[in-house]
Amino acid sequence: MTGYDVVVVGAGPAGLAAAAGAADAGCRVVVLDAGPRPGGQYWRHRSGTDGRGHQDWSTFTGLRARLRRIEYRADAAAWFVEGRTGPAGPRFTVHTRAGVVHGRRLVVATGAHDRVVPFPGWDLPGVVTAGGAQALLKGQGVVFARRVVVAGTGPFLLPVATGLAGAGGTVVGVYEANDPIGYARQVRHVLGAAGKLAEAGRYGWRMLRHRVPYHRRRMVIAAHGGDHLTGVTVAAVDSRGAVVPGSETEVECDGLAVGFGFTPQLELATALGCATRLDGDGSLVLVVGPDQATSVPGVYAAGEVTGVGGAELALVEGQLAGDAVAASLGRPSPWPTRRRNRLLRARRRLRRFTAALHAVHPVPPSWPDLCGDDTLVCRCEEVPIGAVRRAVRELSAGDARGAKLLTRAGMGWCQGRICGYATACLTAREAARPPGVTDLSGYASRPLAQPVTLGELAAGEPAGGAD
Repeated sequence: MTGYDVVVVGAGPAGLAAAAGAADAGCRVVVLDAGPRPGGQYWRHRSGTDGRGHQDWSTFTGLRARLRRIEYRADAAAWFVEGRTGPAGPRFTVHTRAGVVHGRRLVVATGAHDRVVPFPGWDLPGVVTAGGAQALLKGQGVVFARRVVVAGTGPFLLPVATGLAGAGGTVVGVYEANDPIGYARQVRHVLGAAGKLAEAGRYGWRMLRHRVPYHRRRMVIAAHGGDHLTGVTVAAVDSRGAVVPGSETEVECDGLAVGFGFTPQLELATALGCATRLDGDGSLVLVVGPDQATSVPGVYAAGEVTGVGGAELALVEGQLAGDAVAASLGRPSPWPTRRRNRLLRARRRLRRFTAALHAVHPVPPSWPDLCGDDTLVCRCEEVPIGAVRRAVRELSAGDARGAKLLTRAGMGWCQGRICGYATACLTAREAARPPGVTDLSGYASRPLAQPVTLGELAAGEPAGGAD
């Protein structure tokens, strides 16, 4: 069976770096991308764009130029991977929207999507995730509303707000649920990431230039409207996210971009049996070794799937994965050893910074207290939070899987990508324990990683067999 040496799933920073590294060592590489153009969410762009509004655009153009030595397949979302091991080592068959691909090694660099935390009114038209607002702006040049509130927690709120303001939108305020003064307690790790400090300074300057107010320890606790969003209620919160009585204020807006971090996309890897763990931000992530290898022979992972840490860390991990994959095939990297040592130091430094970031910007644990029983947790199946609470209290649902079976939360079109984290947290909270790997695994493990048609399932492998 013919095929590729390396199959890379994902064309964001991690995937492109891994593909380039493996190709540098002489491997035959194919990159499978769900999008129409390489770059992932970080470098999402319109055709012909000159890179305005994008960070590190020169890094992307350099990686994109190296795709000439790599087969790149756009609009090729991978929905299933078969793995098997024989006398010649591991082999993988990847089923995609653009056909079937075979390879000797697999690099999972599928990135992450927005983590959603429900609150009253979150399902109104005009309420979007922060990543969704940025994707519309980068991909289509669209500002999704006229008067926008940006809320949630984490540094990602800043590029979203400044991007919208720079494109002509009116950003009436950024409401950060936590207090960035917490970075003072993480000063050693923060100072070790000078580039991140400079980036934060640039966003701060843009906020001032566009006169965007920044409010700390403030949280959107409800959204209001009928057919569309007309305003939000904002309140001061304590360190656990509990509302300070009497602090509620109303803010008029027709758009709300909410961001509470990201959820790694692990479906392909967990279907193969890759081991997982809980990261510092409460996300389920893949366990990898020093060379980015997972627990499954022949499968490597890089980027957000190993822990949400941003594009710089994803690039470093991608380079390490590309070198390691090539070495496992008997094709050592042409780069000197000192390059690998530099990458290992950078990974340690960036992971320490990421741990500090997670410590400063946790999801407020009291968010369920803001939600009545009628607040939806699963929009696809219209499951209210009260149904999940009753499943635990009255029907003895001991984990998220039990709640899913009893309520249908996570059984709709998105298959739990939107509601999985919230449902897992709710279930654990009602059971008086913190959410664990088992809770989150119930929504990260799916036989099929993407929605597929019956025709795609029936087609199987095209006549002619392997690539």
